[in-house]
Amino acid sequence: MLKVFVRTHLLLKLRPYILVVIYLLFIGQIFGQKNSPSPLLPKQFAGWQQSGAPRTSQDPAVADSVNASLLKEYGFTDFESASYTRDDGRKLTIKAIRFPDASGAYGAFTYYRVAGMPEEKIGDQGASLNERVLFYRGSILVDAVFDKLSAMSASELRELSSTLPLPPGNDQNLATFLSYLPHDAEQKSHTKYVLGPVGLQKINSPIPADLVDFNTGAEVAATTYSGASGDSTLLVISYPTPQLATGHLQAIEAAAQQNAKQPGSVPALAPGQIFSKRTGPLVVLVAGTSSRDQAQSLLASVNYEANVTWNEKNPFDKRGNIGTIVVDRALGLRMKVVAYDPFLSTDRAKDLGIEKVELDDLLKRADFITLHTPLTDKTRNILDAAALAKTRKGVRIINCARGGLVDEQALRAALDSGHVAGAAFDVFVEEPATSNVLFGHPNVICTPHLG
Repeated sequence: MLKVFVRTHLLLKLRPYILVVIYLLFIGQIFGQKNSPSPLLPKQFAGWQQSGAPRTSQDPAVADSVNASLLKEYGFTDFESASYTRDDGRKLTIKAIRFPDASGAYGAFTYYRVAGMPEEKIGDQGASLNERVLFYRGSILVDAVFDKLSAMSASELRELSSTLPLPPGNDQNLATFLSYLPHDAEQKSHTKYVLGPVGLQKINSPIPADLVDFNTGAEVAATTYSGASGDSTLLVISYPTPQLATGHLQAIEAAAQQNAKQPGSVPALAPGQIFSKRTGPLVVLVAGTSSRDQAQSLLASVNYEANVTWNEKNPFDKRGNIGTIVVDRALGLRMKVVAYDPFLSTDRAKDLGIEKVELDDLLKRADFITLHTPLTDKTRNILDAAALAKTRKGVRIINCARGGLVDEQALRAALDSGHVAGAAFDVFVEEPATSNVLFGHPNVICTPHLG
């Protein structure tokens, strides 16, 4: 498998790359220059005709003056509203808000969706209440209000949904940790997805934002469940790494213990006992009036499992191998992931939140490349001099899989020329590696293979 890291806005981001034969080789997709916003709403759709000029703005306060700070937290980019009419005299008002990716649109959707709004099969997710229909597709949230509903209203909005511009590649996909949340009959409220302290405050979180620490890249999902002994709030916090999750769980538990000894000493902490655990990079909390048994049952329902194998042929699923684990971490950090794998279908790649590409495309787009694939005749020297020449200047190469996947002499030459900016290896062509052409280079890190 091959993975990639890209620095954007001074943040170093990880991207996976290529899997040849059995494993995945992943690539980081380079961020392109942003163009001026394209129109959000069509002039006409499904018999509806736009009346008057649409209103556009890049100010979140124009979209929602009350929740402008929340929209900014979700990454608000621009807003458009328009009025539509039909020949039968009906009227429709539509507001559309665009975000950088689906996570922002989904988060805003979960905020604006209130209790009592049943699900509608429109866009990626939809809900309605009387004449109001709320849905999102890709990175766009749509709020539509009819003056009078008809039997075709939902179908008409589905046609509108199909006309909305989609963001590129992985920006269409949600954070993978959301799939770990339990969904059952005891769920009392719809999931709320939070990316910052404003949103956390609005959902009445049992813990304050400083204990979550959104500066680490944390994301939060919260749902209320009902039980015989009362209601429980399940809060799942996703961190980039298990180490970060461990440190923050310790801080949360210490604050809870202090609050138990001295009630009110941590005023932003919910009263009563908070049950907690860590599973992988996830911190799971249960608070509320539920019994211990109900709380423990909810905790047990969230499990992050990573069944790591190195040399067996595995299906590409979320917990199948190192490649899938890297994908999960990368997407958890809202990174972009592209992959080359002869056995991976385009639909399966989309389900996993990655973009399938060809090897040459991977090489020219990667800033950081890391491999995790067995050594076979087909993968030997997969990064040879010719392949390295196709990479972008300043690329960094990581090999923690098998010696022989990278032509070490060619890599040394690329390092000396400055085309490759750095490398990190813990596997080598000859092992034990008492000497190697890469040793001693100032831009190379070498360690023993500890996997």
